Amino acid sequence: MVSAESAAALPAIRAGIVAGLFTCLAYPLLVFAPLPRTITVTLAACIGPALAVASFGLAEFLGPARIAAKLGVLLNALAGALFTAMLLVQLAVGYAAGKAAIPAELRAVWLGLDVAWDAYIGLGTICFALAMFRHPRYGALFAIAGLAIGGALLALNFYSFPAPPANAGLVDVGPAVGLWYLAVTVQMWRSLGARYRA
Repeated sequence: MVSAESAAALPAIRAGIVAGLFTCLAYPLLVFAPLPRTITVTLAACIGPALAVASFGLAEFLGPARIAAKLGVLLNALAGALFTAMLLVQLAVGYAAGKAAIPAELRAVWLGLDVAWDAYIGLGTICFALAMFRHPRYGALFAIAGLAIGGALLALNFYSFPAPPANAGLVDVGPAVGLWYLAVTVQMWRSLGARYRA
């Protein structure tokens, strides 16, 4: 059993697991599912706070004494705020414009927020990956994957700025970041053991 699974840490870890699963599933729903406006706005507003809670739970699981994990929480919480701002700005402009074409200047606002969110989540991912190297439930495999994904996200976004990497003919690393955090969350859940899931 991992030291982070103390009685005091368990509520935060459990909340982190729930918030992490919500975060990893809510964004694909926003992108691919035709949802009513109220649900769309609610999901967009909740993803940022959920990312902060998920990151706090992960840091508790890794061990609150790890400096890299603390920095990961801070950076991911800021990333979540920027992500929510980006989504709500994009939705507000889209709803206001209706069927009219959106000027490039307005699109540039949320593209800038997109790069800002990617910068913070990339740095947060790197910090969490560093905290995983010697952790018994993660180790080098998760750590190296996180470092590679976080580093690639930063490099590609800065290189293609202001256009997103996918629009510049490059690879969109965003889905890989989401899959990494999903794997991290599932591993955290599995590691609690059956007696803690009740």
